[in-house]
Amino acid sequence: MTKLTILTLPDKRLKTIAKPVTEFNHKLQQFAKDMLETMYEAPGIGLAATQVDKHIQLVVIDISEEKNQPLCLVNPKIIKKDGVQIHEEGCLSVPGIYANVKRASTVEVEYFNEKGEEKKLQADELLAVCIQHEIDHLKGIVFLDHLSPLKRKMAMKKLEKEAQNSD
Repeated sequence: MTKLTILTLPDKRLKTIAKPVTEFNHKLQQFAKDMLETMYEAPGIGLAATQVDKHIQLVVIDISEEKNQPLCLVNPKIIKKDGVQIHEEGCLSVPGIYANVKRASTVEVEYFNEKGEEKKLQADELLAVCIQHEIDHLKGIVFLDHLSPLKRKMAMKKLEKEAQNSD
């Protein structure tokens, strides 16, 4: 398996809108495995293909403590949202930054698995947050885009400062 490189802000490629997957084949299944391995190693609980510079509608998620319940969502679409929850979010593409984000408390999502089988899932709590966060990536949205302009500006300054210190 191949560990992939995760893009970080301010990389403009994170703003790319992902295209639907049209071919379900071994290449897609291997890419999903590589994404899972990259996510586990990072460590994270979700990763969108956009974050590894592949602009297709593919998301991997595993919120289990044991890291043994991987979900692969291809061409995911939220068809129902309900309620409101505020959850502290972080992101592998926005290292070291955490902020409270308001999202739906429950979602219903239609998607295909990596084999091309049509699926439907109802999610709440952390899984609902994660699904919404990762689908945002496919639309070129990072969680900072949900913050007030002031909080977003402060987060970007912190990221820029850390990038300068690591050079």
